Amino acid sequence: MYKRILLAYDGSESGRRALLECGEVANLMKADIKLLAVTPSMPPVYVGEGFIPTDTLDAEKERFRDVLDDGIRQLESRGFVCQGQLSFGEPVDEIARIAKEWSADLIVLGHRRAGSWAERWWRGSVSKSLVEVAPCSVLMAVIATPPR
Repeated sequence: MYKRILLAYDGSESGRRALLECGEVANLMKADIKLLAVTPSMPPVYVGEGFIPTDTLDAEKERFRDVLDDGIRQLESRGFVCQGQLSFGEPVDEIARIAKEWSADLIVLGHRRAGSWAERWWRGSVSKSLVEVAPCSVLMAVIATPPR
């Protein structure tokens, strides 16, 4: 059923959980894996009036390159062969675009549940937004937050 699995990986705890679940699904389905890391177009730090120094963008790209390389190493250490791709832009749009271009059958990504309504409202959710635009099935590896 799933022959091409796109793993959107950010190196977070939920991302590492998604990596493990992706490996299990890929093993069962004998599927190909593409690991995708997306450097967000708007880094979390703004300087001055919207000016983002080039070295800040370069540092973010390098950080996500390291995340991608780490994910590939983890999958390879479990015996998987996978492709890796680094992309730059809005994560939801880039994940959907790459999934469509690669003809992915399944997108796997991590999701951490928000602890409160305020956190859900403020933080937003890549995984929830992706479900609305994904060109294929989506599997979310969920990390529950402890009750407060």
